[in-house]
Amino acid sequence: MARSKPSALDALRKLREQRALLDSEEARLRQEAASELGKLLIECGAEAIEPTQLRQVVRATMALGIEETLKRIAPT
Repeated sequence: MARSKPSALDALRKLREQRALLDSEEARLRQEAASELGKLLIECGAEAIEPTQLRQVVRATMALGIEETLKRIAPT
């Protein structure tokens, strides 16, 4: 017996299911990453930094690049 070719509708349904699973996995991993970063901030004493200031520091670092930021803040 020949197997029938899956329809485009079946393929779309399967794709949507996979996308939903990936979205769920991404949300879980983002939460885990946030927890890990939070622990790191506490370990280095950065919990005293205001959230808005921390956001500014991270955005500036990402704009400059990590290596360039480290060069600029490293003691000479």
